[in-house]
Amino acid sequence: MEPCSLSNIQTKVRENTSRVREHLANERTYLAWMRTAIALMGFGVVIVRLRYFQSPQPPSPGNGWKLGLVFSCVGLVTVLLSTWHYFAIRRAINEDIYEPGDRWVILFSLTVTLLGTGVIYFVFTASLNQMNLFLPE
Repeated sequence: MEPCSLSNIQTKVRENTSRVREHLANERTYLAWMRTAIALMGFGVVIVRLRYFQSPQPPSPGNGWKLGLVFSCVGLVTVLLSTWHYFAIRRAINEDIYEPGDRWVILFSLTVTLLGTGVIYFVFTASLNQMNLFLPE
């Protein structure tokens, strides 16, 4: 049994404080991912609904709904992956085996880059009569 000295108690308190700080940082990161997922899903809905503000209505639904659906799906996948990642990091912190990884950062960066490319393509390939919403009269 380890002697109960003041230095041992202070060391344990510092370790516990550090672990609490790591868990709180993990929760803040998780909440940031949730905000990002909600923004992606909201942006998807905006893209789909944007055509209803145009006058006159195009006869076909066009391709905007596909891009909106992709944004919404990526938002949902972000919720699932970030929840899984949160619990994996929590477990690694508790087991003191945490090592930062790059794969999620790279994966999400590539996904957002592809979505941004889709938005740019959609904006620049839409015909001018469908862009009445954006052009002042």
